[in-house]
Amino acid sequence: MATRKDLANAIRALSMDAVQKANSGHPGAPMGMAEIAEELWNNHLSHNPKNPSWTNRDRFVLSNGHGSMLIYSLLHLTGYALPIDELKTFRQLHSKCAGHPEYGYAPGVETTTGPLGQGIANGVGFAMAEKLLANQFNKPGHDIVDHSTYVFLGDGCMMEGVSHEACALAGTWGLGKLTAFWDDNGISIDGHIEGWYTDDTAKRFESYGWHVQSVDGHDVAAIGAAIEAAKKVTDKPSLICCKTVIGMGSPNKCGSHDCHGSALGLEEVAATRANIGWNHEPFVIPADVYAGWDATAKGAAAESSWNDKFAAYAKAFPTEAAEYTRRMSGDLPANWKEATDAIIASTNEKAEGVATRKASQNVIGALAPLLPEFLGGSADLTGSNLTSTASFVHVDAKKPGNYISYGVREFGMFAIMNGMALHGGLVPFGGTFHMFSDYAKSALRMAALMKQRTIAVLTHDSIGQGEDGPTHQPIENTAGLRLIPNMDVWRPGNSTETAVSWVAAVERKDGPSSLVLSRQNVAGMKHDAAQFDLMRKGGYVLSDVAGAQVIIIANGSELELAVKAAAELNAAGTKVRVVSMPSTNVFDRQDKAYKDSVLTPGVKRVAVEAGVTDFWRKYVGLEGAVVGIDTFGESAPGGVLMKHFGFTVENVVATVKSVL
Repeated sequence: MATRKDLANAIRALSMDAVQKANSGHPGAPMGMAEIAEELWNNHLSHNPKNPSWTNRDRFVLSNGHGSMLIYSLLHLTGYALPIDELKTFRQLHSKCAGHPEYGYAPGVETTTGPLGQGIANGVGFAMAEKLLANQFNKPGHDIVDHSTYVFLGDGCMMEGVSHEACALAGTWGLGKLTAFWDDNGISIDGHIEGWYTDDTAKRFESYGWHVQSVDGHDVAAIGAAIEAAKKVTDKPSLICCKTVIGMGSPNKCGSHDCHGSALGLEEVAATRANIGWNHEPFVIPADVYAGWDATAKGAAAESSWNDKFAAYAKAFPTEAAEYTRRMSGDLPANWKEATDAIIASTNEKAEGVATRKASQNVIGALAPLLPEFLGGSADLTGSNLTSTASFVHVDAKKPGNYISYGVREFGMFAIMNGMALHGGLVPFGGTFHMFSDYAKSALRMAALMKQRTIAVLTHDSIGQGEDGPTHQPIENTAGLRLIPNMDVWRPGNSTETAVSWVAAVERKDGPSSLVLSRQNVAGMKHDAAQFDLMRKGGYVLSDVAGAQVIIIANGSELELAVKAAAELNAAGTKVRVVSMPSTNVFDRQDKAYKDSVLTPGVKRVAVEAGVTDFWRKYVGLEGAVVGIDTFGESAPGGVLMKHFGFTVENVVATVKSVL
């Protein structure tokens, strides 16, 4: 019968063997955290390897994702569909065992980790989602949402600022079902960290409002006792500081950065085998070790027990049970299409000439009653982003609701939202100034990489926002977001397009959306109903004339400018088509026939957008022209700036004439 030492050493062996075979990777963290992982996964983590999507499973996040062989070893050993041959292809093309854990590849990987600090922030999102859903669905005697989130993190995660943003908010929220394990090994890639990381981490987390303990990370009894103590503290998240030796078991490289980011080497692997008493060939796990790790029976029993609880819940509360099932599956309400068509039609009928941020707020207010999973928020800019409406209830540590004040934490907000989306049952959106999407870009990129439905509400979208000046005026940001693969960026030009953009963003299940919205008012426009579906294609013909000589492409607040310039040119005999393109990303996915019907080949083109010009060359070519801005802005009223930088009817008319 395998001992607990054998079980931990199985992690060490698999980790060093896979890294050695790939000649690439980080063996040190898995080897150093083996006892922590063994205690947590064998004695505390509630999960079912045969059903990784069981909704009430505990969530496990490896925030120090460079130690990815730790989670791959755990998934393989406990019975997930990750056979030993997959571990042998670690870090190779199309392997489920990618260099850093990637959501959607290996079963049981809850989130993509790699950019340090985002895993713990995702973990905060998981725990917040659990708390919100428990508040919404649990009834006396029926706790159907009742699971924990466990996060492993390293020194790098602690150093990254996003860990401060997310963990401080976790303390404020009192997330008692969140437990983090800090791998306190004193080593990063550059060596011993005392030259660059001397924080009193325990006091730091205590100041956030966390319950903090310190243990020997190789003492399984102490680790187990600390986990049990953490479970008993229900009003605070817990941090367990685990003092470990990186590369534990390696006789010559443990405790140094030599085992952090490279293979041990064949000689050291052999020496490690002898040192830990592991007398087995590479990738060979004895049957008794597999038996000691196998979690399939225990996992099936745990899910079966929950299924019985849910059946009793469904009998007592059938409406709530059906709603829980719908929301956790990611499906929209049955009346969604009819209701949202009515919202778009009503918005179009009103044709209000308001800022698109205000039009967005109106749409949010209309969507909220349809979507109980709608979860709003803002990074301390609610009154500017206009992300809240009268129907929202603002959440705090003690009061449930559906709107979150994240504080000035743009990066943390979007990383937390990623965790919420991954958890399921919620459709999160968060607002900030578009300029500050730079702070959050890595989290937005991760949402796109993981194909998660999050929605960024990015207001004050150009120099038109005015007096705050160039520090707050986005120039390159919209183009930059458009370049993120799988990110849909919408920059609507009026209220109707804003409504369509919101509906499209909520309907999208395979990636995030960014809604780029104006501070200043835009013209009210009433569209033909036939144009609603065309708007969903990302770009469409807004107005046309027979035999158009030139096409003006515009969006956002500049759409009105294009319409006025076209009217003047058409009146003077120059035939102009106006194309509204609220989402270049969506337009690019349309078939060639449709794109050619909008942007007719051979017809000269001029693009108008208050942003960098180079992006638009893909549409206008070298023979076309772009009315844009390639410098930083200035501090002045928005209208003054737009005129100063050439966003006038006169300049658009002159530019069109120049290409003809």
